[in-house]
Amino acid sequence: MRNSQYTREFRDSSVQLVMNSEESTAKIAKDLDVNEKTLYNWVREYKKANNIAIQPRGGFSVGSCQVSRRRIGAIMKDLGLVARTKKRYKINTTNSNHNLPIAPNLLERDFYASSPDEKYVGDITYIPTNEGWLYLATVIDLYSRRIVGWSMDDTMKVSLVNDALNMALISRKPSKGLIWHTDRGSQYASYAHKDLLKQHGIKQSMSRKGNCWDNAVAESFFHTLKTELVYHEIYETKAQANQSIFEYIEVYYNRQRMHSANYNLSPVEFEEKMMLQVETAA
Repeated sequence: MRNSQYTREFRDSSVQLVMNSEESTAKIAKDLDVNEKTLYNWVREYKKANNIAIQPRGGFSVGSCQVSRRRIGAIMKDLGLVARTKKRYKINTTNSNHNLPIAPNLLERDFYASSPDEKYVGDITYIPTNEGWLYLATVIDLYSRRIVGWSMDDTMKVSLVNDALNMALISRKPSKGLIWHTDRGSQYASYAHKDLLKQHGIKQSMSRKGNCWDNAVAESFFHTLKTELVYHEIYETKAQANQSIFEYIEVYYNRQRMHSANYNLSPVEFEEKMMLQVETAA
């Protein structure tokens, strides 16, 4: 992809992954499906803009050495040690008590898509940190269950969901007629969000009031994220949580984690395999 096809949030998180990881930049570029030279340029620009030698974030100092969180995790695993998990909290991320227009339920729990960029589902969740809540909005393509858009912020403003959807629109460029399904939250019902949908010819769909099953795929991803990652971490800062979730989504979930709906292939592998079959048939 060209540089303009990545959002600033994706670029910044990619740079931090390079800074925090023991993996080579070439390996990370491959994992993220980003041109290696492009990733090098992002890192160089980041260092130049900050005018400092960037130190790994979220690591630990041992004597004069800097040890990454990933290395600490590997050592703990070898020793059979498990980090103490934080208490699980439940807060409401859906405010459906508003007078904004509600879209009809076009999806009707039909979570099958015959081609990419035909149906997207989205939702918001929260991540606890010692600095307070970090909010995550995601966009999932039902065709492959790939997270095609995401955004994280300190608040649940409309910009959170618009930024997540914009990431998907920039990277995927879906045709007009895409179905976009969410709950009835005020962010999704807002005029600013509806304007974005209208601009791109997207059909809005909303769950019935108080019915989480109407958006089961989005809910399922958040459950997976929290049981596989968040509940096993104690995030000191929001920045630390942001980077951890970015790596989980872009490196692990999209490109490595097998999904039963994809015949036990990762979302990226499934899309590549299906594309190859179409090209071969043609």
